[in-house]
Amino acid sequence: MTSPTPVVLVRGDITEQSVDAIVNAANSSLLGGGGVDGAIHRKGGPEILADCRRLRASHYGKGLPTGEAVATTAGRLDAQWVIHTVGPVWRRDEDRSALLASCYRESLRVAGELGARTVSFPAISTGIYGWPLDDGARIAVRTVRQAAAAPVEEVRFVLFDETAYKAFEEALATT
Repeated sequence: MTSPTPVVLVRGDITEQSVDAIVNAANSSLLGGGGVDGAIHRKGGPEILADCRRLRASHYGKGLPTGEAVATTAGRLDAQWVIHTVGPVWRRDEDRSALLASCYRESLRVAGELGARTVSFPAISTGIYGWPLDDGARIAVRTVRQAAAAPVEEVRFVLFDETAYKAFEEALATT
């Protein structure tokens, strides 16, 4: 039986991480946006956008569906790849937690196919998409613990502020 993949929490900027793969909380267009998505595109440079445009011109003409993941170059980031995933918009009247879990699971699947050993994640959907932070952290930690497998040796949640860090710290302690 294999031991679980270590999960590490970091407070900081995901674009500053030195890892094999950085997960981007993308929008379905794959063409950049605000928040984490905009920061990754800005810091990673035009190579990421060029790869995303190629994906849109081939397999993802209508955009990347929610819960799925796809990889591009990392451009100028200190990583080999960016794994783009589209998180769900939170809705009070509809349980979309399976879609959020799918973002983490599919990103790890893609990372494994690429041979990535270290992967950093943001808190997907907890920003402008409105997912409650405590619930988002619980889903993220539970899914990563269940899904992570070789060759991924470390999953890093990179959390922008103290509130997010504490939510993920609590999720790690109780999930």
